[in-house]
Amino acid sequence: MSSDPQNLFTPRFAGEHSRLTRTRREFFRDSFCGFGSVALASLLHQQTARAAAHPLAARKPHQRAKAKSVIFLFMAGGPSHIETFDPKPLLNKLDGQVRPKEFGEAKYQFIKSDARLLGTKRTFTKHGVSGLEISDLFPHTARMADRLAVVRSCYGDQVVHSAAQYEVMTGRVVPGFPSMGSWITYGLGSETESLPSYVVMPDPKGALEAGQPMYGNGFLPAVYQPTMFRPGNRPVLNLNLPEGITLAQRRRTLDLIRYLNETHLDPRDEEFNARINAYDLAFKMQTESPKLFDFSKESRATLNLYGIGSEPTNDYGRRCLMARMLVENGVRFVCVVSGGGPGNMQWDAHGDIEENHLRKAAETDLPVAGMLRDLETRGLLDETLVLWGGEFGRSPEAQSGRGRDHHNLGFSMWLAGGGIKGGQTVGATDDIGLRAIESPVHFRDIHTTVLHQLGLEQNQLTYPHLGRNERLTFVEGKVIGQIV
Repeated sequence: MSSDPQNLFTPRFAGEHSRLTRTRREFFRDSFCGFGSVALASLLHQQTARAAAHPLAARKPHQRAKAKSVIFLFMAGGPSHIETFDPKPLLNKLDGQVRPKEFGEAKYQFIKSDARLLGTKRTFTKHGVSGLEISDLFPHTARMADRLAVVRSCYGDQVVHSAAQYEVMTGRVVPGFPSMGSWITYGLGSETESLPSYVVMPDPKGALEAGQPMYGNGFLPAVYQPTMFRPGNRPVLNLNLPEGITLAQRRRTLDLIRYLNETHLDPRDEEFNARINAYDLAFKMQTESPKLFDFSKESRATLNLYGIGSEPTNDYGRRCLMARMLVENGVRFVCVVSGGGPGNMQWDAHGDIEENHLRKAAETDLPVAGMLRDLETRGLLDETLVLWGGEFGRSPEAQSGRGRDHHNLGFSMWLAGGGIKGGQTVGATDDIGLRAIESPVHFRDIHTTVLHQLGLEQNQLTYPHLGRNERLTFVEGKVIGQIV
């Protein structure tokens, strides 16, 4: 190499079109594009860092949204459409007879070939200005009839609990796929930094057949997983700071942990990034969340509205009130489960449909109606979509004389709030409630409608997984146009 410093700036190849930069003005002129690239790279790095630090930042929907959040009132085990929202006078007339052949066949788990049709003891009455027919199981919910859009023609693909629970939550019948709550949080982010974006409140009586995977984030980044609240009066543990520790001390500890973590942070490490954010969320919940679980500031009239302080409504009422408080404070998706533990502790009435449904309705009717009324009074119902239903319905035939088996061919769910046109029914099952025959609505259509009300387009809400852009609605769902 030449010792002449000037030779460092001479062309390396003969005929190369280059010359020395002679003045400072020329240097800045010739380097302009290079500095722009450096600035752009710095800006992109800052944006990547911000995205990693705030993966749950609120995002704009794909289209105009009618709702901001969702409360799913999950009636686990499968409530009977025949006893709730779908009156069948002919079934009562045929009580005790074998199902007429013209209604076709159905596959069940426990129904025997010689099973007899079972009429219902429930009474249906028209309610509200709309005249919506609702069973006497739900006298309180019936007062909100003009807010409800009852879909009587729902159907699913599976007749066993676990697979059907996966389908209602994730759109698939096997575990490993993201739940509705995770997809919505992935699409919209969260409107709060001090609370989880997605909360599940299980029934205190126990777990369900599909387990926690049905609520999970599947292959979506871990930051979109749900926060599972505990049953009872302490849904979140360790919200209070340890004795002798101040908020400032806890903040310094977390700042140090974040600094040490970010020193080794790889933006591609989703699990690690989710854990970093979990530390910050835990701190913010210690400062903000205790007031959400303190009902002492709620009026006695509000507590009575939910049935809090009385049995059998106290537990579900407390969880419904928490759901209202969570969406009021920016939480995106809340699932409030009714039913847990073995068989009859759910809406799983194999042995005695009357005993089971009278008990479960008594636990939930007042809290559900109270929550709808409370949301409406506070101006929150128009921006909160409420979905009610289970993983399937119950069979027209009797099981063990007085019970009903699982039934996925036709059943009812309802939606309210969030831009839904209430006071109407959609679709119909046949005259004995066996099969959806008019405007059938699959689970994926329910999911598509929920996404639509949130301003999310099913074909745009995708995530690459194993070479395919996956989505909640599997192949494609249809918006239930009549109710939006």
